[in-house]
Amino acid sequence: MRPQDALPDGLPVALPDAVREALLAPLVDHHCRGVRRDDLARARFEPLITESDSPAPPGTTHFDTPAGAAIRRWCAPLLDLEPHAPPAVYLARRSELGPEDVNRRLLRGAGTAAFLVETGSEAPEMLSAAEMGRYGGAAVDEIIRIEQTEHEVAETADSGVAYIAALETELADRAARAAALTSAIAHRHGLDFDPARPSRGAVIAAANRRLADPKEPLTDPVLLRHLLWTAVEVARERGLPLRFHTGYGGRDAALHRADPALLAAFIRALQPMGVPVILLGCYPFHRQAACLAGAFPHVYVDAGLALTRAGAGAATVIGELLELVPFHKQLFGSHGGGVAETCYLGALHYRRGLARALAQRLAADEWSPADAARVAYLVGSGNARRLYRL
Repeated sequence: MRPQDALPDGLPVALPDAVREALLAPLVDHHCRGVRRDDLARARFEPLITESDSPAPPGTTHFDTPAGAAIRRWCAPLLDLEPHAPPAVYLARRSELGPEDVNRRLLRGAGTAAFLVETGSEAPEMLSAAEMGRYGGAAVDEIIRIEQTEHEVAETADSGVAYIAALETELADRAARAAALTSAIAHRHGLDFDPARPSRGAVIAAANRRLADPKEPLTDPVLLRHLLWTAVEVARERGLPLRFHTGYGGRDAALHRADPALLAAFIRALQPMGVPVILLGCYPFHRQAACLAGAFPHVYVDAGLALTRAGAGAATVIGELLELVPFHKQLFGSHGGGVAETCYLGALHYRRGLARALAQRLAADEWSPADAARVAYLVGSGNARRLYRL
């Protein structure tokens, strides 16, 4: 028997009963996307388990990554295969079971009580938020992507003035059924944007230019700032958090490339407005995000892509966040999407990584079992339930 298989609950270390129960309690996955409903050949499956938008070099495979190894080790048994099944065997079994059965097994295997699903213009082959909940046996809430909303408004507005009015109305309408709003400004412009609201005249002029070619992704810095501040007002009125994609996702998304003064100025401006700020997917810049969460009472973070992309290395990231971030400011989010394996692995690596971090603190007598159990409950579900008012 391999050492990692010695515990029947799947955790890598022995822990007091109260701590083990807290780690295995149902999670709130505060950040995920839809997964594919169709059968996937290898050429379509592999791009969905990597952050790269390119195929693996000739003679190699995206299974030769921490995520690929984790799928073969941890997802294979849920499909009735031996651990470490070869990629071809794994994908053949996946096809044999069919996408419905695979999605059901993996999403339910995550042990999630609620999925907060980021929605946009989903392709027909992607599960909807409601379907994610049904397959996973979980409650579900929607997170609205504000850039997607802007794109749809830009395609229908006939003037800059109409654009401004329609954007406000559409965001407010969608927020009425949402748990939060999400911005990808870090991936479009970077996090060193001017924190000031643009003038109405500047927005109208930029909107008129935008409407000349509305199908292109929004990159105009004036309109990005206007969209962001419009979302801030909606979030304040609805009492919703505002989330920012950070970390991986583009050269300008890196937190370490942001201008600290400008970013802090924007975050500081939101504090008296009562709008919580959630930094998503902070890995590998989680230490910078942790400093912001420690400094500002309304800033929250998650371990992000480390859970699905770094494999066993996620334990190190979780431990570092526990060193720097107040325990009531951390959230579990699988950052899963594309294939159900990512949602399952996010939950698994979270539990296993946090188990190791808690075991170290218990062994050093830094924390009591009650302390460790409380942290597990807070990060796994309690903070999300409070922040998103679930």
